[in-house]
Amino acid sequence: MTIAYWCVLFMGLFPYVATGIAKKGFEGYDNGMPRQWLAKQTGFRARANAAQANLFESLPFFFAAVIIASTANAPQNRIDLLAIGFVVARISYLVSYVADWPTIRSIVWLAGLACVVAIFLQI
Repeated sequence: MTIAYWCVLFMGLFPYVATGIAKKGFEGYDNGMPRQWLAKQTGFRARANAAQANLFESLPFFFAAVIIASTANAPQNRIDLLAIGFVVARISYLVSYVADWPTIRSIVWLAGLACVVAIFLQI
């Protein structure tokens, strides 16, 4: 399995880290109505929940880029490097979102997007 495919697996699971942060401590958590409970949250919980949604939203584009570039026989070392860049950007995105660093969050979001576009440009 290539490094890029490992990145795909990691990113498929990573949004659940944000979910765990949003539900940290489960203070008053209602498992019967989890979305309503999350909608009422503020502060780091609300930011972690928003990050979780964005992390899930970014997956199809990243997954497609890696799969298409791999099947098109793009240079594997470049795909791997850019996939790692995407993972690092998305980890940084979660950290900056939860920490409430909006400028850094926007920069690393853009870096992640640039990595995905660059993967497509390898084709």
